[in-house]
Amino acid sequence: MTAEDHPEKLSGHESQDSEQAKPRRRRRRKWVTAIIVIAHILGALTSVKAIMETRTAQGAVAWAISLNTMPYVAVPAYWVFGRSDFNGYVNARRDHREVLTEYWDDFEGKLEEKDLVWQGPARDPFVSEELAMLPATGGNDAELLVDGDAVFESILEGIKRAEKYVLVQFYIIHDDGVGRELRDALVERAEAGVRCLLLYDELGSDMSEEYLASLTDAGVLVSPFNTTQGKANRFQVNFRNHRKIVVVDGREAWVGGLNVGDEYKGLDPEVGYWRDTHMRVEGPSVQCVQVAFAEDWHWAAKEILEGLDWEPRPAKSGAKKGVLCLPTGPVDPLETCTLFFLNLINNAEERLWIASPYFVPDQQFISALQLAALRGVDVKILVPDESDSTMVDLSAWSFVPELQDVGIEVYRYTKGFMHHKVTLMDDRYCTIGTANFDNRSFRLNFEITMGVEDEAFTSEVAAMLEEDFSNARLVADGELEKKSDWFQFWTRVSRLAAPVQ
Repeated sequence: MTAEDHPEKLSGHESQDSEQAKPRRRRRRKWVTAIIVIAHILGALTSVKAIMETRTAQGAVAWAISLNTMPYVAVPAYWVFGRSDFNGYVNARRDHREVLTEYWDDFEGKLEEKDLVWQGPARDPFVSEELAMLPATGGNDAELLVDGDAVFESILEGIKRAEKYVLVQFYIIHDDGVGRELRDALVERAEAGVRCLLLYDELGSDMSEEYLASLTDAGVLVSPFNTTQGKANRFQVNFRNHRKIVVVDGREAWVGGLNVGDEYKGLDPEVGYWRDTHMRVEGPSVQCVQVAFAEDWHWAAKEILEGLDWEPRPAKSGAKKGVLCLPTGPVDPLETCTLFFLNLINNAEERLWIASPYFVPDQQFISALQLAALRGVDVKILVPDESDSTMVDLSAWSFVPELQDVGIEVYRYTKGFMHHKVTLMDDRYCTIGTANFDNRSFRLNFEITMGVEDEAFTSEVAAMLEEDFSNARLVADGELEKKSDWFQFWTRVSRLAAPVQ
């Protein structure tokens, strides 16, 4: 006998089951409703915080809209990526500067005595020494290092020359061939009695436990940047230490765009040729680079670095280049990186060439570049033709018509992936460093930029950039308008997210 023989029984069971399920469905609806209400309340409250604390109006608008319309995704995203204040570092910097005062007052006094304070003609770009809280120094030598082979050869040879200490800091260190070359060089010096310190960004780097153990076993002091230390920073990963620094004995320093890994020497077949630039400095500017490392180490490892060389010395070569070291980051009282590059653009008289792999400026930079072009400055922008970020690439495309309208030329590098961060102003001033032309570098990352005033060095940088332009294609007038409507639409959508990219 089947249920079909007793339809009344089946109907009764179904009715009973249905009645029992109703309370469960009601409870489920209540939970869903409660979650939705709580999510939107959290979104609204968080949007108030975003409006009050986000550094730009565009960023505040972007966060406020997303937090109120998509709170389920935007609220956790904001608490991880959206904050603009880095708790604790300001106090750590103040404490470190108080300890450093004794050495630093002596350092600045000796700069005066030895005539190593920079007094070159291009004083305006150096106004940012007030922002950096570091002096623009003279008596420096600077060596331009083009691409990975030259960069790593110079750094490794410099480490071999170390007699007292080596300070190394990178955003990315891979446990691969190039990474192991750096490790072996540090191990060799540490075992020879040289004090070696290695600071890395824990999000960017991927070193194995074996790799780290081999360093510490040899006596190398190793520390992650520890962005999340402190209760207020526990869940955030927004503030990355993007600096690339090597200091040897307080006599030589290396700063630039390259991290440590095989791809930075063009050895990754999936990436191909890697175009990048670093520089080596010698002279009193080395102590300024050393300050940036010492402050980061104090934050990360809770240690004041004693025994560093704070004696300013002119370069052995007798070169007299003016150099400004500009460490920037989210703990600065002003937007140091933003102000520095705006000042650079505003002071250009003849030419302004900018190379950046991530070109997502806000409107104040677009306006400054337009004004430079309108006053007759030769403005050129160089970006990669193939970016490793689709959103960044689309955003960069969105700025092209505004730049072309005033005669600014935009080039897309086609020989490989272009990663260097270089600017050239007229015939006398240039910068090499770690900062991109985007919101993250201007406001969120810890960066370091070296500004150099010297006609001979600037001429080398100009020749390097001219070679880059020869390996790039000029974006034609109206090229964006000829692309599909969907492509143009997505460039505009990506631009809306530019403040939070």
